[in-house]
Amino acid sequence: MPTTSPFLLVLLFSMGSQARGNERDHNCQMKHYIFGSIGGAIDQSTRLGKEQKTAMEMAVHDFYISTCSELELHLTASYGTSGRATSAAAVINLVSSRQVLAVIGTLTPSEVQLISDVHNDKITSSIHFISLHPTPKHPPLSASPRSQSLFYMGDDLSPQINCIAATVSHFRWQRVTAINEQNDDPSTDCCVLTHLSDSLRVIGSVIEHHSSFPRTFVEEELKKLKRRNNRVFIIIQSSLEFAILLFDKAKKLGMMEKDYAWIVSNDIASFLDSVDSPVISSMQGVIGIKADYTENKQSFREFKLKFRHKYSSEYPREEELSNPSYFALQAYDATWAVAKAIEKSQANINSKELFLENMLSASFEGLSANISIKKGSSAKTFKIINVVGRSYREIATWSLNSGFSVEQLGPIYWPGDTQCVPKGWNYTVLLGNKEKVLKVGVPARGAFNQFVRVSYDEKNTTYVTGFSVDVFEAVVKKLPYHLPYILVPFYGSYDDLVEQVYNKSLDVAVGDTEIMADRYQYVEFSQPYIESGLVMVVTTEPENSELWIFMKAFKTEMWVLMAVMSVFIGVVIWLIEHMENPEFRGSFCYQLGTMLWFSVTVLFFVQREPLKSNLSRIVLAPWLFVILIVTASFTASLTSMMTVSRLKPSVLGIETLRGTNAAVGCNGNSFIVRYLVQVLNFNPEKIKKINSIDEYPEAFKNGDIAAAFFVEPHAKVFLAKYCKGYIMTGPSFKLGGFGFVFPKGSPLVIDISEAILKATESGEIQRLGNDMFSSNCSSSNDIANDPTLGPGPFMGLFLITAVHHIFVSYFVSIHSGVELSSEQLWLIRSSF
Repeated sequence: MPTTSPFLLVLLFSMGSQARGNERDHNCQMKHYIFGSIGGAIDQSTRLGKEQKTAMEMAVHDFYISTCSELELHLTASYGTSGRATSAAAVINLVSSRQVLAVIGTLTPSEVQLISDVHNDKITSSIHFISLHPTPKHPPLSASPRSQSLFYMGDDLSPQINCIAATVSHFRWQRVTAINEQNDDPSTDCCVLTHLSDSLRVIGSVIEHHSSFPRTFVEEELKKLKRRNNRVFIIIQSSLEFAILLFDKAKKLGMMEKDYAWIVSNDIASFLDSVDSPVISSMQGVIGIKADYTENKQSFREFKLKFRHKYSSEYPREEELSNPSYFALQAYDATWAVAKAIEKSQANINSKELFLENMLSASFEGLSANISIKKGSSAKTFKIINVVGRSYREIATWSLNSGFSVEQLGPIYWPGDTQCVPKGWNYTVLLGNKEKVLKVGVPARGAFNQFVRVSYDEKNTTYVTGFSVDVFEAVVKKLPYHLPYILVPFYGSYDDLVEQVYNKSLDVAVGDTEIMADRYQYVEFSQPYIESGLVMVVTTEPENSELWIFMKAFKTEMWVLMAVMSVFIGVVIWLIEHMENPEFRGSFCYQLGTMLWFSVTVLFFVQREPLKSNLSRIVLAPWLFVILIVTASFTASLTSMMTVSRLKPSVLGIETLRGTNAAVGCNGNSFIVRYLVQVLNFNPEKIKKINSIDEYPEAFKNGDIAAAFFVEPHAKVFLAKYCKGYIMTGPSFKLGGFGFVFPKGSPLVIDISEAILKATESGEIQRLGNDMFSSNCSSSNDIANDPTLGPGPFMGLFLITAVHHIFVSYFVSIHSGVELSSEQLWLIRSSF
């Protein structure tokens, strides 16, 4: 079966439509009349103006075919963005000479205001203006009599700006550059820019730079933008001609390469069906926000066919690029709405109130949207498109109510033919022939050079090493891009180093810099790469050489309770046994001695008195179980005290230091001095500033300080190097940790913080820290290295035993009648 060519189908459809139109035209000629005139203020030198002219003429003709009511359309030149006053004069001339009832065009509120101010008479006061100009927010129609003459049928830019902000948020760009074509009405640009800035602020982004310039300065302004760090550009308001020139120059300047991102609004995206291949080639990788409208309707297909035919016949040089844009549909719908309102107002054609009522009641299914002047008919759904290849492709849709239609936008081909999302900025900026690199300041006078060490060789070459530098290098390697930097030694305090970053004399500060709340007022910090807190280090002294250390295994209450319970159990057993058991009989002193002896010996399960009564055994059984548990606990507690915890700090806590007004030491180059005075209330005169880790032991030895305050990482380094005779004690005051310092709003903060987390989770930072915190000492004291015990911990027991034996011996010698020699008596007395 032979196939029919698509061209033949289009030709047949066109001929059929033309035949039907001719038939209706013949019928209308029988009852033809002209019922009004309308004007059009458009810039016919632009693609937008040409499309609007074609669409308005088609609407007038189609309205005539549909209703047999003919409108006269009179067009005048509007000079777009460059001639606000000239455009107003042309409209005034049109109103005066042609007696039009309404004027349709890309009129701004300021232009309508200018027309009313210049020609404020009965003629212009009865004219209705229909604006197709996009505005940030449509004002209410009934705000004033003058505003009732102006109807907005252009897009409300609010949804589109929200869509742009959502796109920026999706790709996590924190800073953008806004570009618009400079026009003669800066108030409109200001409103759009303010709205965009507010929308971006909601999602945590800002407009870093705004550039507004005419076509004649495109190349010059792009060169300036290229020298900036930001790489995300949003074109919010411009003509197609401006955009074509801009992207052509941007491509030549290398601004359509990798790491760049471009977003264009509906002003440009809606024309991408009508531009030639060189334009598409220069816009590769651009993201567009394109108004969504129904293209599969029969009415749209008919309109598109007739539009292409009419447009190509009027502008033969653009025959291959004759597809209608969204703005042509808007012009068609606006002309149709005005025609219907004028037709309904025939009873009183000059009545502003009647025309207003008819316009507000207009409601029909248009080509661009469902038209309703009262409710608004601007686009609220947009297609997210990606210019790639010979055209573009749709990657998602966005609506005001539900956001993006997909969770992940992509795949997207960015400038430079890459699918990697641009980071949005670049510190590798060419200034002449030199490459700008990050100036990274490092503290050269830190007390702990294990973190940052600055050294020089014989040729005076600078070398910067240390744990903080190693961490920074490891973090930079995990960035998804190259980040050039140079380490710059800084010989001031840490606060001065932070101030240098704040003044932007330095781009970053790397070192053992503490994250503090007061510093956040001036700079920003990365994620901490090591935790920190303020701690106290003091000298140690052994505690297990005390004579009465065994008494510390139990508290005093426990010792008293055991003594009372032992005697109580002995009394109860005596009461039960002394009536039947001869071992518990005798004289009072004998029975008392037997009872006390039983109370003591039962503690060690060595009692010699047999029990005759079962009742005694019932009483004694739970007590023996208690003795077993208490004895085991005593043994464990005493063992722990004598073998593990045998060091104690020489200073118990901060209150002791403040109470005795003792001197303390700290790094005089850091924030600790300020913290000790302002937070811990130390006397400033008692704070000794120490500038090197090796000066602390000497200060302790000479008695210059009773304690030293460090941030926790510094304390670990100190104890790793000087592991004998020092201990960390007292409470730890939690701090923010060590972090890298950046200027306010630096885009590096998020990427560096993410890289720090990756390095932390991979264990790389911990491996770097293990070398620094490792110690050659296996323990903190020689006592802990020797597992054997000397007589010291047991001297109290030996003393009790000796005193007891000597006392008994002396007592026996007195009461037994045995005479001792003078040497023996001297020996006994001297023992006391």
